[in-house]
Amino acid sequence: MRIVSGEYGGRFLKTLDGKTTRPTSDKVRGAMFNMIGPYFKQGRVLDLYAGSGGLAIEAVSRGMDQAVLVERDRRAQAIIRQNIMMTKEHQKFELLNMSAEQALTQVKGPFDLVFLDPPYAKETIVQTITELCQRGLLSEDPLVVCETDKKVQLPDEIADLGIWKEKVYGISKVTVYVR
Repeated sequence: MRIVSGEYGGRFLKTLDGKTTRPTSDKVRGAMFNMIGPYFKQGRVLDLYAGSGGLAIEAVSRGMDQAVLVERDRRAQAIIRQNIMMTKEHQKFELLNMSAEQALTQVKGPFDLVFLDPPYAKETIVQTITELCQRGLLSEDPLVVCETDKKVQLPDEIADLGIWKEKVYGISKVTVYVR
């Protein structure tokens, strides 16, 4: 796996072996960023299920100022730390060692871009987006990018957000919500 584009483009990312995480492939990540950007002038990104950290690192590579990555698995946290160090700009990243549910009660917004890629067996996207809105963690013009199994049908509207774009890539579906 590698960073697809931007300042860190071409640099390789480490991933965790096994079934603990499900890294977004380079192809899907590139297509996802083409849907939402592909580049940013500034902003803050929140990745609630960081895995290897690839999505948040890609967002910073493409222009986001700061990323908050949330991961509770200790082995995945070690991989994220190594991937952050690869950027040589570790000050742009904050890794929170906790569950997504805990993080929602502790992080401070607003976030311009949020990645929700929960384990497929634990689809919690509707609840998570609702909480992000209720807690005021989103900017005025947020992008909330959800990666699910292609069979998952998310509602057209969640809280005060609605589907802007949706596309299937292999076994994955990417749904983007905006205000």
